[in-house]
Amino acid sequence: MAGTTLEFSHDQAEAHDRITDALRAAGIDLDAGLLAPPREGKQTVMAVTGKAGSGKTVLLAALYHAMEEAGVDVVSADYEGRRRKDRRTLAILAPTNKAASVLRAHGVPATTIHRILYTPMYDPEYEKIAEWLAGRGERPGIEGLTDLALDRAHAFYQSNKSIPGALASAGLRGSDFITGWKRREEPLDVGFVDESSMLDDKQFEDLKDIFPTLLLFGDPAQLAPVKQSGAMVFDALPAPAILELHRVHRQDADNPILDLAHALSDPALEFSDFERMVEDAAKRDDRVRWAGRVEVDLMARSPVLVWRNATRIRLINAFRAVHGAPDTEMLEGEPLICDGIELPLKYRKKRLDLEARGLIKGAQVIYLGPGGKPGFSRLHVIGAEDPQVSAASIVKIEKPGEEEPFIPYAARMGATFLHGSAVTIHKAQGSQWKDVQVFAPDLYVAARMGRIEAGQPLWKRLAYVAITRAEERLHWVVRNRLSKPEHPLRVDDLQTPPAPLELETEI
Repeated sequence: MAGTTLEFSHDQAEAHDRITDALRAAGIDLDAGLLAPPREGKQTVMAVTGKAGSGKTVLLAALYHAMEEAGVDVVSADYEGRRRKDRRTLAILAPTNKAASVLRAHGVPATTIHRILYTPMYDPEYEKIAEWLAGRGERPGIEGLTDLALDRAHAFYQSNKSIPGALASAGLRGSDFITGWKRREEPLDVGFVDESSMLDDKQFEDLKDIFPTLLLFGDPAQLAPVKQSGAMVFDALPAPAILELHRVHRQDADNPILDLAHALSDPALEFSDFERMVEDAAKRDDRVRWAGRVEVDLMARSPVLVWRNATRIRLINAFRAVHGAPDTEMLEGEPLICDGIELPLKYRKKRLDLEARGLIKGAQVIYLGPGGKPGFSRLHVIGAEDPQVSAASIVKIEKPGEEEPFIPYAARMGATFLHGSAVTIHKAQGSQWKDVQVFAPDLYVAARMGRIEAGQPLWKRLAYVAITRAEERLHWVVRNRLSKPEHPLRVDDLQTPPAPLELETEI
């Protein structure tokens, strides 16, 4: 790791050394490349904290590569393989599909926490293919699958490392090879959790039950989960277990968006001062825009970020109105946000099927059209490794001033969705988009109210989270206006797997 360490800032290098020492004590020696069998009965929990741009992702990626080079197996949520007593494993997790996809874009094979809590059960015949693809078995001969189909599966796995995606490329559906899902009963080994500021206490306890060695990566300046009273799970760790990164990493230097984010830590900064900073930044750098209206075309892929639900509902209805969307149906290309699963307890397996395919609360989805059965929708799950799915759906469109939402399209039960062209800043945590529109009038209202959260003005925490969702360009929207669309809604820009899996969840 000497070559990699030279690229670290001082605080990154110190955190890396502390984590390396903890892993060595757990039997994983990254410097010597030696692995000892797992030790029972010892729990290690550490946290790497720092604001946006401090290098948390760089450090996580470096640790992942070092562990892989040392011979640690990276656990995939879609297939785990047969257990060995001496096997050392690493799972890299994020709270949402979108957050996991941000890590995958950096070359880190991340999955969601939910996919680790529940494991798939494979049909024994198709498990032979999974073992072969994972490099732990001979090429099988499977009745009904040609050599060409197996070659397609192998080629897909070499580039994507997804067992279900590889089997789909061979012409199989999920129901062909996955017979069910079960909650994980046996612990794993080492877990890295990104965006850990989003974890609640229950998720944290679940993760500690599974991982004897757990490393959290989180931003203490973000918004704490609802019902956490402004606290994040790593706040309760003893001081020696918290490794704080202070310096903005050099890859992120001279970034006006991060400059604005870090300026919010000034206790003397007022909202009007901050808006002047945004306006000045927009004059100097096109990565910041002082926007007099919401750009409707951006809303189809990156929602407008707001604080108040009333603002969110008004923007959603304005978006649908300018696109001519009727109340009675959805248009292809409309964005949705999964709001949970509405299924009785007796349909637990079907719930797990939906959630395993990425339809967890907060997932971002694009509507592709009606499914093959009444009440079903064809959907593209943003950030999922196998994104296209057909599922029983309940779509709710909220209306200004009305308590009950309008439901243009619904099964009797299944995955429930709200419109996704505008979302609250709380729900945007863990996600990033190339262009982000922040509805500044809402933040002004929060500033006028004078609310404090975790010792800081609420408007500053909201502004920090909102503007750090922008990967390339921040649009600071200062007026309640909406542009006209320059083109109809589209779906041709979405990733299409070779053979999309269908999730038939008929009740």
